[in-house]
Amino acid sequence: MQYSADGQSEGAATTRFPQPGFLASVFRDLGVDPGSDPTAPGEPAGPADGDGATGTAGSSTGTTGGRQTPGDGPSADEESVAAHGRAAALTHHRTLTVQAEHDRLADLLRRAALPVSAMDFESQLRHYEPRPYPAAGPDATEPEPRWEDFAPAEPPTADPDAAPTRRLLDSGYQRELAQARLTHQRALRQWRTRRAEAGDPAADESRRVHEEAEAARARAVREYNESLEECRRAYRLAEPAAVESLLERALAAAETATQDLPAPCRAVFRPLTRTAVLDLDLPPLDLVPSLTGYRLAPDGDIHPVPRPPADRATDYLRLVARLALRALQAADAVDTEEILEGVVLNGWLREPGGAGPLCLVSVDADRDALARTRLLPAAAPYEERDGEGVYADAEQDEALVRLRQLGAAVTPDPYARAGVEPAALAGATVPAAPDLSANEFAQLVRDLLTRGGLAEWSVRLRGPAGLVATGEGAPGSALPGRWVVWASRGAAEVAAEEIRTLAEAVGEESAERGLRLTTGRFTDEALDLTAEESHRHIHLVDGDGVRELAMTHLGLPLATGR
Repeated sequence: MQYSADGQSEGAATTRFPQPGFLASVFRDLGVDPGSDPTAPGEPAGPADGDGATGTAGSSTGTTGGRQTPGDGPSADEESVAAHGRAAALTHHRTLTVQAEHDRLADLLRRAALPVSAMDFESQLRHYEPRPYPAAGPDATEPEPRWEDFAPAEPPTADPDAAPTRRLLDSGYQRELAQARLTHQRALRQWRTRRAEAGDPAADESRRVHEEAEAARARAVREYNESLEECRRAYRLAEPAAVESLLERALAAAETATQDLPAPCRAVFRPLTRTAVLDLDLPPLDLVPSLTGYRLAPDGDIHPVPRPPADRATDYLRLVARLALRALQAADAVDTEEILEGVVLNGWLREPGGAGPLCLVSVDADRDALARTRLLPAAAPYEERDGEGVYADAEQDEALVRLRQLGAAVTPDPYARAGVEPAALAGATVPAAPDLSANEFAQLVRDLLTRGGLAEWSVRLRGPAGLVATGEGAPGSALPGRWVVWASRGAAEVAAEEIRTLAEAVGEESAERGLRLTTGRFTDEALDLTAEESHRHIHLVDGDGVRELAMTHLGLPLATGR
C-alpha cells in the first residue's frame, strides 16, 4: 500500500506488474518453465480478477469477455516485440564487433608509422659492469677501526686554561662519549666477524664461484664485441653475408611495434651494384574490415552494410605504404657506413592455395632519393581530418604520397589481384642484366665507365630500359674527350637506325665520340655501319663486352642473360 506525502493511506496500491506475455518471453529466454510459479511461497499466484477470483499455479484458466487471463501464453504481438528486441540486440553486438576491427586497423596504422631505431654496430655493442660479491668480507688491506675515528670532539670552553676535569664533567659530552664507544665497539666486532668469515672454506668457495661467473660474463661480452667488430670489417668490405645479416637485424627490430601483424622482410645484397633487394611479405587482405556494421530491417532481418570497395582498397594500401616506408627507413638508418648505393623493395601478397606470390608494390630508390625523402609521416596516421575519421583518400594519404615520390609502382586495386612488375628480383647474389633494376643498371654503367676513365658523368634520360648520359675523359685516358653514352638492356638486337640516332646526338652535344652499350647484341647492319668512315666515332659494346668490363674494372661477375 502506498501513502501520500502527509503519511495517509491512499487506498488501493498503484504498483504495476509487467504483462504476462512479456514475463513469459523473459522466462523462456532464461530457460524457466513458463508454468512455474515465479512468486515467493505463500503468496497468491496472480492478481485478482474483476470477480474476486484468483488463479493458482497449475490451474487451467480461460478467457472471459475476450480478456486474456494471466495463465495464457504471450500474444502474437508481444512475441513479435520480444523477437524484434532480440534482433536489435544481436545487430548491435555484431556492429560492435565490426567497430572493434576498425579500431584495430587504426591502431596498426598508428604503430606501423612509429619511427625505428638505428640498429647499427655502435648500438649493438655490449658493456660489462662487474657485480660485487654480495657477502664480501673485508679486504686484506682493510684497517682495524680506530677509536680516533669515533671519538667525539671535546666541548668548547670559555677559559682555555681551565682544567681538563671540568670538561669531562659536561653531561652532554659524556653522553656523546658513551655513544661513540658503543659505535666503535660494534664496528670493531663486525670487523672481527668479517675477518673470521673470510677464512671460512664455505665463504671462500662462494667467492670463487662468484668470481668465475663474473669472469664468464666479461668473457662473453668481450667475445660478442669481437665478433661484432669482425662483422663490421666484413660489412665495410661489402661481403654479402655481413650486409644481409645487419639488414635483417634492422628489419626484425623495426617489426617490434607491430608484433601482432606478421610482415617479415628478407634481404639480398648484390655486391656488383651495392644494392639491397628487400622482399616484404604483406598482410592478408581480410585484415581490412569489409563492413561498416549491420542494420536491422523492418521485417526483423539483420543485413550487413558493406563498405565501398574503393575505401577498403585505400585502407589496405595505406597500411602497405607504412610497412614499406618502415622497411626502407630501417635499411637506410642502419647503413651508417654508406655501403648501399640503393634499395629495391618488393611487397608480395602470399595467399594460401594461391597460384603464387603477387607483387603489389615495388620501390627502386637510390641512396640520394632515400636521403631526400622523409620516409614516415610527421602527423599521426589516425588523426581525424574534416570528419573523415581514421580513413582518408588515397591521394591525400601522406604515406602513399611519399611512396609515390620515390617512383614506387603501387597496385590500383589489391582486391582485384592487380599486380605490378617488380623493379628487380631478389634471386642469386650474382645477377644477370634482366634481374637488375633501373637504378642498378644505371649505377653499373656509371661504375664501369668512370673506372674506365670517363669522369664528369651526367645522366640526361633514364628509364626502365636504359639511359642516355654524357661524360668527359681526361687526355691520355682510355676514354679521352667528350662522350655521349646510350646504354640499354634487353634481348632485342640493336639496329643500325639506333646507331644513326646516336651519331646525331653526338653532333647536338658537341661531343667527340659516342658509345652504344647493350646487354644484348647488334645486328650485322649496325656493325657494318660503324665500320664506315662517317660512323667510326661510334663505339659498340655488347653483352659479352659488358661482362668483361665488369670483371676487369669491378672484379665481380655478371651472369649471362636469361
